[in-house]
Amino acid sequence: MKEIAPNVIMIPPKEETAQEKERKRNLRVAAYCRVSTDDEEQLSSYENQRDYYTDKIMNEPGWTMVDVFADEGKTGTSTCSRKDFLRMIRQCRQGKIDMILTKSVSRFARNTVDTLNFTRELRNLGIPVIFEEQNINSIYPESEFLITLYGAFAQSESENTSSRVTWGIRQAMRSGHAHLHYKWLLGYERGPDGKAVIVPEQAETVRFIYQRYLAGDTLRTIKAALEEKGCLTVTGKTEWTPARIQSILTNEKYCGDALLQKTFIQDCISKKVIQNTGQLPKYLIQNHHPAIISREEFDAVQLELARRRARTGGNKKSAPTGRCKYSGKYILSNLLFCGECGTAYRRCVWQRKGYQRVVWRCISRITYGTKYCKHSVTIDEDLLKQAILTAVNRVMASQEDLTDKLISAMREELLTIPGEGLSLSDIDRALENLANQFDQLLKEASLSADSSENAEQFRRISTAMSELKERRAQIEKLHRENEQMYRRTKAAEAALPAASAEITEWKEDVLYQLLEKVTVLDEARIKVTFRSGVEIEQALEKDERSVTA
Repeated sequence: MKEIAPNVIMIPPKEETAQEKERKRNLRVAAYCRVSTDDEEQLSSYENQRDYYTDKIMNEPGWTMVDVFADEGKTGTSTCSRKDFLRMIRQCRQGKIDMILTKSVSRFARNTVDTLNFTRELRNLGIPVIFEEQNINSIYPESEFLITLYGAFAQSESENTSSRVTWGIRQAMRSGHAHLHYKWLLGYERGPDGKAVIVPEQAETVRFIYQRYLAGDTLRTIKAALEEKGCLTVTGKTEWTPARIQSILTNEKYCGDALLQKTFIQDCISKKVIQNTGQLPKYLIQNHHPAIISREEFDAVQLELARRRARTGGNKKSAPTGRCKYSGKYILSNLLFCGECGTAYRRCVWQRKGYQRVVWRCISRITYGTKYCKHSVTIDEDLLKQAILTAVNRVMASQEDLTDKLISAMREELLTIPGEGLSLSDIDRALENLANQFDQLLKEASLSADSSENAEQFRRISTAMSELKERRAQIEKLHRENEQMYRRTKAAEAALPAASAEITEWKEDVLYQLLEKVTVLDEARIKVTFRSGVEIEQALEKDERSVTA
């Protein structure tokens, strides 16, 4: 042993106290284990890990068992969803754990940032993490490099696995395979063969929701009706919410289709679910399972949803127009508008000397006086209803002519796109030809000393391919729209001839299906606009008739 220099004084190490020796003999040890999936094989591995660490800690002299923390069937890319892991960290912060055992870095966390953050925090608390497979003790600062290295490998493995899984799911979508979440799908259950089977009682609830909405009921009105009937939600509750009802109205699965990739996961680390608004392709599988609602009825509901959204604005205090949220208590609340300022009308009850009078008034006029609307009129409800019924019956009297005009107008929308001479297959062949040209040009450029001479050809081919792809997307969109229009035309052809020749009483559900808008022109006239596009001017006095506009 080398002697100490004359000018050096050695200070001997401090001897351990009895308390410190006792503490080492009673080291409080915890273990953390995890499996990636919840299948039977992996759960067996999970049980084995628990048993292994329990035996290891209990058989080690001087170690006291705190707990074996374990998460099963959870993702390893983020610690946020691992409850037992977070519980272990809390106990470390509370000073209840002296050391942690775990199998490997990948078992501890597959996110490099999380791995480093937690091992650093535990090191500052004086708590080592022993990674058995890599033989790493995190208490030593030099271990951080190895933890970072193995953590990066684990994260890369997770990303590769996620990429493979995502690819497999999307290939299944392309092949027409869809997985239905029966837990949240009212009206269906998994059959013995694994395919969807309709549940009759629940299906009737779905049909009731669609029928009432098309009849003009609001979501809250439908909610009240469902609860009054005692209809159960998909989770077996008697209380409904407007959001749940709307989700049923917008779910294409009820007409037998399945739209896939409505949402997607941003990355395997954050697991953030993002609404697919065009970032990725969607896949619509038609006739995937038995339908509860006809496709025509589903399309009609989507149009009605769009119509109501278009009519929805701020409340009466927020804007001079006074356009308010859709209300289905009275259908005229959504149909009747002022001809001067465009504001909706509101139903009012006037009481004077014991006499009650129901009238309709412009909301802007009620709220702001004559500031924005100077000449709007107040109309008696009975007189207004009678005028609307008269206008409807005038149109119904010429039903045959109306039917022909409506069908003709709808068929015009089905005509081929003017100037469109290419089919989808023609475009696909052209794209394939351009792709081959591009590849050939790329080979030539790689052999040439000066690739700049090929730049213009590259740009030309790329531009042509982009234009063709855009053209293809437009044609596909138009085809889809025309297909829907065809179904609506057929429905109109079947429904219109069967319509009643005369309406003698005020039936809100029937009138709501017929009317698009009623405009108050002045104190003597209204203009009734039908959903077919037909407009008719009608006098407000019972015994007077106006000329068609």
